[in-house]
Amino acid sequence: MLHSGVEQINGAVPGEPVKKDENSRRGNWGNQIEFVLTSVGYAVGLGNVWRFPYLCYRNGGGAFMLPYFIMLVFCGIPLFFLELSFGQFASQGCLGVWKISPVFKGVGYGMMVVSTYIGIYYNVVICISFYYFFQSMTHLLPWTYCNNPWNTPDCSGVFSSNITTRLANVSTSLVEGVTEVVNRTKRTSPSEEYWKGVKSSGKVVYFTATFPYVVLTILFIRGITLEGAVNGIKYYLTPQWHKVLDAKVWGDAASQIFYSLGCAWGGLITMASYNKFHNNCFRDSIIISITNCATSVYAGFVIFSILGFMAHNLNVPVSEVADHGPGLAFVAYPEALTLLPISPLWSLLFFFMLILLGLGTQFCLLETLVTAVVDEIGTDWIIRNKTVVTLSVAVIGFLLGVPLTTRAGIYWLLLMDNYAASFSLVIISCIMCVCVMYVYGHKQYFKDVEMMLGFPPPLFFKVCWRFISPVIISCILIFTVIQYKPITYNDYVFPTWSLYIGFCMAMSSVLCIPIYALYKISRSPGATFRERLNLTIQESNGSTNTTHNSPNPSA
Repeated sequence: MLHSGVEQINGAVPGEPVKKDENSRRGNWGNQIEFVLTSVGYAVGLGNVWRFPYLCYRNGGGAFMLPYFIMLVFCGIPLFFLELSFGQFASQGCLGVWKISPVFKGVGYGMMVVSTYIGIYYNVVICISFYYFFQSMTHLLPWTYCNNPWNTPDCSGVFSSNITTRLANVSTSLVEGVTEVVNRTKRTSPSEEYWKGVKSSGKVVYFTATFPYVVLTILFIRGITLEGAVNGIKYYLTPQWHKVLDAKVWGDAASQIFYSLGCAWGGLITMASYNKFHNNCFRDSIIISITNCATSVYAGFVIFSILGFMAHNLNVPVSEVADHGPGLAFVAYPEALTLLPISPLWSLLFFFMLILLGLGTQFCLLETLVTAVVDEIGTDWIIRNKTVVTLSVAVIGFLLGVPLTTRAGIYWLLLMDNYAASFSLVIISCIMCVCVMYVYGHKQYFKDVEMMLGFPPPLFFKVCWRFISPVIISCILIFTVIQYKPITYNDYVFPTWSLYIGFCMAMSSVLCIPIYALYKISRSPGATFRERLNLTIQESNGSTNTTHNSPNPSA
């Protein structure tokens, strides 16, 4: 059996009473609210604001909700619970948990690679949000008229009817603005309070995880009171039922669930590893998953109420003012805000919300990488000097993000957003589920969860983990490959060589799994490959059967 959190933390012998349910070496959350808020802040991020609304209206409006909620029930919540229970039981990060089957440790490295990619471009998005936030501190938003250094000669201004030209010019302001702000500031860490791990970061989330809902509510109330808002909401919710039969709609729904909940990023395992052993992570998984998806739906109302007002004001269809990705958050929506009375106020609130949403996710991405390094090395010096590890990871992430702030930065950002955390998440989740259920053993895992929670996993989750979720994930992967289309940005078609780079980013996380498995096999004793393979399998089975009985926390 895998280390139980109680025995691993305290070095107890099985059957002996536990004196202390706290990991003194790694730390614990101050209380359970901090874990829930941190997990909500991690799962609820920029994707809820700029990704979900676009996918919803592109894939049939209200009809998209059907596959979205089916994917949530049969894939999202079960896998969310699996990762939380996995990390909490082992009290280890995304690398340490693979003591259950060392040959699959590459899954943990794949999660680290995914978190690295996402952390890099999330930093840049937060940087862009800061730029827009400070630019909004004026009596007139600078992108309202064409008197800015970044505007092209054919700029027509916000109040012109030439919407295509306006969006293109505001997009140019995004690229120029990012370059300018990076030249002004050189931030290397999202929060000084984050140096000391979950003890201090848990306090930060009381604000970063809750205040975005205050801003969303303010913007929602303001939005629905505007003329034309109803048209935007109708466009958002009106079902186009014929699209339900389109496999791409189901693929988009599944990808959004994985992206939004943070499955296969490694962060869920990491956050849960700081829980106390008998914490009810089943309850937490239901609360956090439903909160996350409800936030996506709520954000859709906020976005499309404003876009409906903008469409009414400009006398154009809603479909012509909505965009996706950075375009929705940094082009269409800021432009819509210029049409509101006291527009700088609403702009400040909106971009402050984006900053908090980005920081909430970024905190956990950073902690995922730091925890993996600390747990993997595990020396007393590393544990005592976690600040040095945190600073090193932050500086490296900052340097890797610099190319995304050049004039071509927006294209690199889109490339990473579309490839670095797309179908690779699906593959990693599927392999993780199969490994836990069929290599470690479903019966043993069910017993572990029962020992930890005091009750066995519900039958629905047992069936999903063993059969439904892996099958659905496999079908989604097939649909994704069959219906693949190269990405574009406005009228720009990405060159072939850039798509190759995108595929390399996507595959780099997945290839960690077979590469580490081959490495593990090559290091095993034996004269032939078959002998080494058999010994590696036996080692995995041996760790499964003996790890629970080891009194050594680092065994």
